[in-house]
Amino acid sequence: MAREIITTDQAPQAIGTYSQAVKVGSTVYLSGQIPLVPETMIMVEGDIEAQIRRVFENLAAVARAAGGSLADVVKLNIFLTDLANFATVNAVMAEYFEAPYPARAAIGVASLPREAGVEMDAVMELGG
Repeated sequence: MAREIITTDQAPQAIGTYSQAVKVGSTVYLSGQIPLVPETMIMVEGDIEAQIRRVFENLAAVARAAGGSLADVVKLNIFLTDLANFATVNAVMAEYFEAPYPARAAIGVASLPREAGVEMDAVMELGG
């Protein structure tokens, strides 16, 4: 099956050797997003809640570029440098997703690129 590379200027450009997303058939693999502002490629200002919102906005932009939305996400991986922020992730996520929610993992990590407090990647299914 052919791979289609998804790109958009509405989300941060890749800061390494990866694509924003790759579509294979009806499945889209969205690369990890950190809270960079697409227009400036600088970290969003504010607390961890602002970072989480920026990450969801970035993922939503890539999802739209692939022909979907966050409602099409079937798996979400969340990486946090402080698991004490888990409740904040849940509260903000409830603003971006409705039940039935995607499968999800939340993983505590020592550090993330650009000293971000959160990074998320996702798998999206457009097949119906």
